[in-house]
Amino acid sequence: MILRNALRLRGSLDLSKYHNINSITSSLLHRQRFDRQASTYSDDKTTHFGFKNVGEKEKKEAVLSVFHSVADSYDLMNDAMSLGIHRVWKDAFMKKLDPGPNTKLLDVAGGTGDISFRFLDYVGKEAVNKDDGASVTVFDINASMLKVGEARASELGHTKGISFVQGDAQELPFEDNTFDCYTIAFGIRNVVKIDEALKEAHRVLKPGGRFMCLEFSKVKPQELESLYDLYSFQVIPPMGKILAGDWDSYQYLVESIRKFPDQETFAEMIREAGFSFVTYEDYTFGVAAVHS
Repeated sequence: MILRNALRLRGSLDLSKYHNINSITSSLLHRQRFDRQASTYSDDKTTHFGFKNVGEKEKKEAVLSVFHSVADSYDLMNDAMSLGIHRVWKDAFMKKLDPGPNTKLLDVAGGTGDISFRFLDYVGKEAVNKDDGASVTVFDINASMLKVGEARASELGHTKGISFVQGDAQELPFEDNTFDCYTIAFGIRNVVKIDEALKEAHRVLKPGGRFMCLEFSKVKPQELESLYDLYSFQVIPPMGKILAGDWDSYQYLVESIRKFPDQETFAEMIREAGFSFVTYEDYTFGVAAVHS
């Protein structure tokens, strides 16, 4: 279990301005955008976009373009990447989180709502409807992903206890010590500066708050890794072309998994951001892992 261990004075944040529980608009869901200085990116500093070396600004824009392209077929993309098992992983992820009736959750890179809707179903309508009850803030840098999430929320009847906020994981527009839990599923590897995003997660969590990350990871054993590589590079991009008309985005997503740190390395990065009791659990031979 990953816990935020730094003690700070608690901020006097008015959560109602973020969660809209008592002020649902006529469309029932309201996306909020907060003015805050953006995290700095430089093309003088290089990073990776898949297997390519690019400037930080270029990666940010390229990732935005990828997820704008796949937003309408995001579930299809995850099905292709995981052979449909991502749904089972996400159910297990929420069970592991085990949120309570008053939990305030920040779901980062959560635009289409997969984790947030599971959260709302898990805590139940009674918890969401009561004063100062459970709520989730869906946070994403990509407007197209948020648009899909808002439409899905309306279709599923999730009209209370949920709000949508657009912004950068490296510069969260929230006060210190705001949330009980922070989740990010299949999103951290797309962040330009992962260390900054982890520090921001630590900052906005209350003392004792919980960080949970679900991400594609390092497959074990090596014999299985070779088979997984064959599927990833020879099947997934062509499948993306056939099903979504998009080879390049799926090629990037496969490459981005290979560039992401292995389980132990990522666990150490989380510790360096200030978290304690860092552990991880492999799902499906390490195809994915939960750091919690």
